[in-house]
Amino acid sequence: MRFTNTLGLEKDNELLLNSMASKGAAYGPEQSAVLNDDAFAIAKSTISAWPGYVPTPLIQLKSLAAKARVESIHYKDEGPRFGLGSFKALGGAYAVSQLLRREIARIKGIEMPKISALLDGTHSDLISQVTVCCATDGNHGRSVAWGAQTFGCKCVILIHSTVSEGRKHAIEAYGATVIRTKGNYDDSVREAQESATREGWFVVSDTSYPGYTDIPKDVMQGYELMAAEACDQLEAAPTHIFLQTGVGGMAAAVAAYTKRRYGNDRPVIVLADPDQSACWLESIRHGTPTPVHGDLDTLMAGLACGEISVIAWDILRQTADAVMSVTDDDAVMMMQVLANPTAEDLPIVAGESAVAGLAALMAAADHSQARSKLSLDANSRVLIFGTESDTDPDLYVKLIGRSADEVRKIR
Repeated sequence: MRFTNTLGLEKDNELLLNSMASKGAAYGPEQSAVLNDDAFAIAKSTISAWPGYVPTPLIQLKSLAAKARVESIHYKDEGPRFGLGSFKALGGAYAVSQLLRREIARIKGIEMPKISALLDGTHSDLISQVTVCCATDGNHGRSVAWGAQTFGCKCVILIHSTVSEGRKHAIEAYGATVIRTKGNYDDSVREAQESATREGWFVVSDTSYPGYTDIPKDVMQGYELMAAEACDQLEAAPTHIFLQTGVGGMAAAVAAYTKRRYGNDRPVIVLADPDQSACWLESIRHGTPTPVHGDLDTLMAGLACGEISVIAWDILRQTADAVMSVTDDDAVMMMQVLANPTAEDLPIVAGESAVAGLAALMAAADHSQARSKLSLDANSRVLIFGTESDTDPDLYVKLIGRSADEVRKIR
């Protein structure tokens, strides 16, 4: 269904229910092969041992909850994550560490070393010869570059034509070589794989494709820590989670974790797709992974993906209850709302890719039919993941009219 959104904008949102999803669906072998409790335990123990690890804050949005006529909205603010500005710090860097641990074990014929052995230089002779690479819209590449710098390997990052210079420089600040490619994000993913095959590099991608699934599982397993923190921080389990989607790795990680944690009482999962790169909406519509084509020119740069991750599909095809389209204007308005809250709430610095889930919630909440289809009511407890802060500071100033530091000073 399409409906006029409640944000006062000209464009409509589309809401599509997923007929394949069921709260009672088993989390079976296919899903466990992607994400499982044992692998998560390793990710949690590894990441929590990194210098500077602290859980990110969970912020209650009281005024927006009142406006949406729900019991509560909690916003998991990933801006402070390891100083990288986004949740991606949990995924790319963790996958780099796992890759290096496996390579050390393989080449030296030993058990996988502890993370401390990567941090203290014990295996620097081997690590320094490894080059990791990936394609990125910005945040994942920053995480991979940070992981490479932290653990001591080389790094090459490919960015496509519309990635901002600010995001390019942020990646280079971690010592990576950054190469700009032609085409869109999906074209840069293919070029990264071709370059790695030719040069003997290791691809550390946050999306999966036929023949390449193991490392993206590590990336997603790292993301699960964000979901675990949020659920531990909540006093009561969420009834709904609204999740922005790019290739779907983050959304699948949250959906998988909450399914394993809550079973058939899992929350309603709603995906939020940029309307200019709505690959999840089209995939749910057709019941199979379905790419969208074109320049994918959405302001929500971190979500500008035309092809879904195949292993994210293994999770979300049965755990994503619905998908909504979100416009760039929706995202900008939510950024502004968070930066300029009522006296009841604190200001939040949210980047343009952080707010699609919140925008989808607010667009649906006051539309009676959408509200009914999503089972939103006065008892709903909604969890939102604010996946980035001002990862492009210049663009943030342009959209908000103030810098992130100026917004935070209001506190």
